[in-house]
Amino acid sequence: MFLVYEYMEKGSLFCILRNNVDAVELDWIRRLKIIKGIAHALAYLHHNCTSPIVHRDISCNNILLNSESEAFVADFGFARLLHSDSSNRSAIAGTFGYMAPELAYTMIVTEKCDVYSFGVVTLETLMGRHPENFSHHSIKYYAN
Repeated sequence: MFLVYEYMEKGSLFCILRNNVDAVELDWIRRLKIIKGIAHALAYLHHNCTSPIVHRDISCNNILLNSESEAFVADFGFARLLHSDSSNRSAIAGTFGYMAPELAYTMIVTEKCDVYSFGVVTLETLMGRHPENFSHHSIKYYAN
């Protein structure tokens, strides 16, 4: 099986955020629109499919933007169907820095794994870089 996408003119959210010229074009309205688009996609995968689908690799590299800066979730290579009659145990899969820590301990895949990754992508979209790139001093500064 494979999934076919239309061409995404702007490429990945990761590349946009790393390019100073492109990142400036992402004003707050566009950034919120991207976050909402990702949230709607995950809600669809988790609640509107016959068997819930967990993406397992939500990261800025796997969010593609079209010419209107609409977000599309891509790369379903690690995706998994959740079955109510199964333990849903799995090996660790995903991008380092976006994976839910509890997955490493329990090895059980749930929708919460995607929700954790979504939170990291949200912070990265709003702040312009991955949360691990902020020192404790800069986080304290932004919090005040």
